[in-house]
Amino acid sequence: MNKQIRSETHFRACNICEAICGLEIKVADGKVISIRGDKKDTFSRGHICPKAYALKDFQEDPDRLTRPVKRVGDEWQELDWDEAFDLVVDRLADIRDQHGRNAIAIYMGNPSSHNYGIVTHSNYLFRLLRTRNRYSASSVDQLPVQLVAYLMYGHQFLLPIPDIDHTDYFLMLGANPVASNGSLMTVPDVTKRLAELKQRAGKLVVIDPRRTETAEIADEHHFIRPGTDAALLLGMLNTLFDEGLEDVNALTHILEGLESVKLAIAPFTPERAAPVTGIDALNIRKLARDLAAAKAGICYGRMGVSTQAFGTLTQWLIQMINIVTGNFDREGGVLFTTPALDLLKTGMGAGHFGAWGSRVSDRPEFSGELPCAVMAEEMQTPGEGQIRALFTVAGNPVLSTPNGAQLDEALSGLEFMVCVDPYINETTRHADVILPPTAPLEHDHYDTLFNVLAVRNVARYNPPVLPKPNDARHDWEIFTELGNRLAERLSTEIDAPPTPAEILDAGLTVGPYSKAAGHGSELNLEKLRKHAHGLDLGPLKPSAVDRIWHEDGRIQCAPPEILADLDRAEAQLFGAEKSHDSLMLIGRREIRSNNSWIHNFKRLVKGKNRCVLFMHPDDLAGHDLEDGQDVKVKSRVGEVVLPVQATEGIMRGVVSMPHGWGHGRKGVRMSIAQAHAGVSMNDLVDDQALDELSGNAILNGVPVTVH
Repeated sequence: MNKQIRSETHFRACNICEAICGLEIKVADGKVISIRGDKKDTFSRGHICPKAYALKDFQEDPDRLTRPVKRVGDEWQELDWDEAFDLVVDRLADIRDQHGRNAIAIYMGNPSSHNYGIVTHSNYLFRLLRTRNRYSASSVDQLPVQLVAYLMYGHQFLLPIPDIDHTDYFLMLGANPVASNGSLMTVPDVTKRLAELKQRAGKLVVIDPRRTETAEIADEHHFIRPGTDAALLLGMLNTLFDEGLEDVNALTHILEGLESVKLAIAPFTPERAAPVTGIDALNIRKLARDLAAAKAGICYGRMGVSTQAFGTLTQWLIQMINIVTGNFDREGGVLFTTPALDLLKTGMGAGHFGAWGSRVSDRPEFSGELPCAVMAEEMQTPGEGQIRALFTVAGNPVLSTPNGAQLDEALSGLEFMVCVDPYINETTRHADVILPPTAPLEHDHYDTLFNVLAVRNVARYNPPVLPKPNDARHDWEIFTELGNRLAERLSTEIDAPPTPAEILDAGLTVGPYSKAAGHGSELNLEKLRKHAHGLDLGPLKPSAVDRIWHEDGRIQCAPPEILADLDRAEAQLFGAEKSHDSLMLIGRREIRSNNSWIHNFKRLVKGKNRCVLFMHPDDLAGHDLEDGQDVKVKSRVGEVVLPVQATEGIMRGVVSMPHGWGHGRKGVRMSIAQAHAGVSMNDLVDDQALDELSGNAILNGVPVTVH
């Protein structure tokens, strides 16, 4: 007689992407038997995307490391934790003693933001290293947004979030939330929310060089030449001022420099923007008028507009258009969140800019980080401060940063490299030691960062779904132990940190929903534990008067660094002659793909090959190419070969590749990913071509030839 195994049901947030959807996970005999959307989740309302099932695949992946390993030639040898910790600390301390603190570099990958143990504890180790060579995925993603927030509002994470549930008009540039599930706009079930926008007679307008999945459901879609969004927005802002469409009365008392902005953008008319962008002047004026006329509207731009030559200028213009149309700090417009754990007041630094520059190219730091595009040259250029050791956390910069082939080569020349990572991937294959943390379902979870970016104020704490395996370490335990041993080696005293849960509890009890903030009942971890489906704390509300971080409490509309960048736009965007010899390469996002590591799960890579080059049929004919054949795509820094796919859903003169592929490198131990290797778009991205103001990488608008 078969013994029936009883299953248990757990509720958990998915931490693979920013949507943080609630999941219902059934477990039996220590194994996950099903994952589905949590219909009672207060935020995601039962929504789930294919990536959530990867949590089960990740847990069961035979390629995932569970014990520390060190590289011996081309082989890997398991270590016990004490031996691994001592080896790492000894090598880092030796290199620091011999070559100085800046000889050690740190790189934090995108998944670091999805794990609150890394957020709370990584600096317990890294502050001891005191290196200026700190890097992260921010400078291939959202650095312009953070810089603009710092300059205008006084804090790098004081970001106005679209109030998608109450808006009447949504203008979206360089964003594809139907595929990405939202970004710097934590918004689960975005397709349904956009459908609800239409049901209340609202309008969605998408500006993109490709007819994306989001553009397919929009009321309007306008193709735009890659890298020219700043010209479009300058024309729109010019129209708002020129036609007297400003609506700033509610904000006048906290606006500084608005007249300077009006004067500075006066030369940039829609008529000048039209030939640059490919959108005619009448449509540019209509976009401005429609947004101004809406009862409540949003102008929102995401990664596609950040990762271009004028990314910072573009993000500033988005903020200014929301301010000038009266949609800043307005219900249905863009608003600041009021998260239960207020990171702005509990340790997340406001930021600083240009306090020092990179050693070789003098690129400016932002909040203690240098642009990741300069990492390779800092490794390969001899002299004092040359990077000789690298510590990576949850990152794969060989596939995610500019000129990946150059970085790949640079990593092979390091004296020492250590990675906190569960895989031997394209980057970590160069490591001397890899320290694998527990899997996501084996530790507790709280969305520290993404609640700050959410379209509704919510909070949710989840205990582990599965027990921590014997002899395993959580991320925060790895950082704590390394910090303790390094402090001892350096003869430095440091206080032992509390656990992430203890830090969370302390932050909640001084947060905006605490007794300390005047609430009748205390929001703490104990109370949050009782709400397995999450706690809804209400819609976003106007709060700018109390939230601006500048000492004078005013929004700085005209940061001098940004107004000065208008001269570069005049010369390079409006004044430069355009070459017609090159096609312009842009990236793209797909629902089953996020970062390179989830390509090792069969259910997410099965089916037709998605690592293909999109190209307009007219461009195919003009280059004597045929749909489906292999083509060579070449840029200044590299070349790749992949199949081409004809589509009328892309602007003529533009080609598109997906992000995160390129797994066919020697030494990678991700078997499914290698069987679906594809090629890396970032092998074509120029490390020398950056947004000059912020140092952010240019991933969209890369000149290429196709043969």
